[in-house]
Amino acid sequence: MARGQLAFRKSGTGTAVETAYAESPLRFLTPRNHGCAAWAYTSTLGGGLVDGDRLQLEISVGPGARAFVSSQGPTRVFRSSRGAVSETVARVETGGALVLVPDPSACFAGARYAQSTRVHLEAGSSLVLWEVLSAGRERWGFTRCESTLRVLPYLDERWLLDPEQGPLEERMGRFGAIGTLLLVGPLFASLAQSIRERIDAAPVGDGAPLVESVSPLRHGALVVRAAAPSVQQLVQRLRRHLAALPSLLGDDPWRLDASVAA
Repeated sequence: MARGQLAFRKSGTGTAVETAYAESPLRFLTPRNHGCAAWAYTSTLGGGLVDGDRLQLEISVGPGARAFVSSQGPTRVFRSSRGAVSETVARVETGGALVLVPDPSACFAGARYAQSTRVHLEAGSSLVLWEVLSAGRERWGFTRCESTLRVLPYLDERWLLDPEQGPLEERMGRFGAIGTLLLVGPLFASLAQSIRERIDAAPVGDGAPLVESVSPLRHGALVVRAAAPSVQQLVQRLRRHLAALPSLLGDDPWRLDASVAA
């Protein structure tokens, strides 16, 4: 078991990292930037999750604060009998905003992995969140992968990929990555609207390499579901949807990242 805590608070016109506590093998980087949001990147020692690993991350964003939380690279999950677990719980207070966009998860052959993300949003708070799963080096060769995403009252879902329900590579076909993008709250309302219009204006044709759908939720929130032949294509597409995000944060957290790791 490894626990981590990140807390962000408004400080003047910007945001400060108030708490950054991590137990091994979890660790954080909190680089400075020129914007109004504070940044934090997670990583794990050893390059990935092994048998029995269980990570618990708690994120707190105070009133009026803005936080960008990502990772230094993909979450790699290695072969295991007991499996590995990653749990993230976040709370965003009134007027706060959280951008939670970790790099993709990639499960190796024989891996068992369960991840869960729960976000509590107070009135007037905002959220951008994505989750991306890569087919991995052995192309959907893992033993079991499940994900739970709960952002009430907007989204409450769980999916499971298990070869016992049918060969995964056959079921996934040409797609090498799948993902979900969620936008909620006043700070990202115009961005959500522009994404909806862009996707609605380009209906998916038969055999299209990248497939995506958009669904409006209550109070102007939006969820996008997408699948692509490669994880690079999918993440690049999601970033294009979020091209206006750096202007809302005051700096570009992806400016030095010219490529996306599988």
